[in-house]
Amino acid sequence: QVQLVESGGGLVQPGGSLRLSCAASGFRLDNYAIGWFRQAPGKERERVSCISSRSTIYADSVKGRFAISRDNAKNTVYLQMNSLKPEDTAVYYCARRYGLCSASGSGYDYWGQGTQVTVSS
Repeated sequence: QVQLVESGGGLVQPGGSLRLSCAASGFRLDNYAIGWFRQAPGKERERVSCISSRSTIYADSVKGRFAISRDNAKNTVYLQMNSLKPEDTAVYYCARRYGLCSASGSGYDYWGQGTQVTVSS
């Protein structure tokens, strides 16, 4: 059974850091890309980053602040978020896509349940 479980969200002050984890089970990461998405109330879902065996992708809004990585041995993908801003507040989801990251952000077939990130003083 394919599962993606996010963890690591929470409340942090502006300028702070969080590391999100996406633990995958039921499949091996080797052949899949994992994307991190976020959705804030009243806003459309946005892909913030993606990692595959060949590349990493970042949204302009997080470049230089977020870093995605993967540990195939642990079947886990991480999203290190630094210099957090109030506008980063959202529910963050990870999702899998067979093969490589897509430029359009489409093609993801399994999603996690999400973890809340709140950036506020």
